[in-house]
Amino acid sequence: MGDRPYTLLSCSVSLDGYLDRAGGTRLVLSNDADLDRVDEVRASCDAILVGAGTVRRDNPRLLVRDEARRRRRTACGLPANPTKVTVTERADLDGDAAFFTTGPSERVVYCATPKVDDAVTRLGHVATVVDAGHPVEMAWVLQDLARRGVRRLMVEGGGTLHTQLLTAGLADELQLVVAPLFVGDSRAVRFVGDGTFPWHDGRRARLASTRAIGDVVLLRYALSDRYDGEGTS
Repeated sequence: MGDRPYTLLSCSVSLDGYLDRAGGTRLVLSNDADLDRVDEVRASCDAILVGAGTVRRDNPRLLVRDEARRRRRTACGLPANPTKVTVTERADLDGDAAFFTTGPSERVVYCATPKVDDAVTRLGHVATVVDAGHPVEMAWVLQDLARRGVRRLMVEGGGTLHTQLLTAGLADELQLVVAPLFVGDSRAVRFVGDGTFPWHDGRRARLASTRAIGDVVLLRYALSDRYDGEGTS
């Protein structure tokens, strides 16, 4: 298993690199065929990690949608859905959010030490709250997930979490879907923020495969020597 799970980052961006519009209704970047592909990737993972901002903003359910995929998981002795995981510094999360209330999935909240008591009060009835230190170190979070039996981890945003994992060299694979539209608003959230990344003009990331899926394109990047290419078609 190693000291951390195989870590796969998955997201969709506009042509100008945004995850969403600046406000109002959520911008849907993927199409139905790609959403089905994402569902297949979810079904192949032990846990799905999102940032607390994504939980607040997008209210994601993070479930495997396809019944046949859920049945295949249970036939292998796995839960029908992967474990849901989030990370928070402020414990500013609503226990009634879909992340906590939909599906029978196990739910784990990694919280900064100063807010652990608040997190237990708010979320202890719907999730396992873990003291993740202060500040929260993502390398430690991944190691703890490995200790909990997570071998394959899917990360579905948002930009802050992607930035933390990429700059720390903790990602093994990036699945980046590019949608044929522009957001054109610098107030919107980008795929990543500022940081010092291991890939730059002197060390380019390796493009492992490309795939057109209707009007979007999937780019798969191998970010470590652990890249396994699972699911490539």
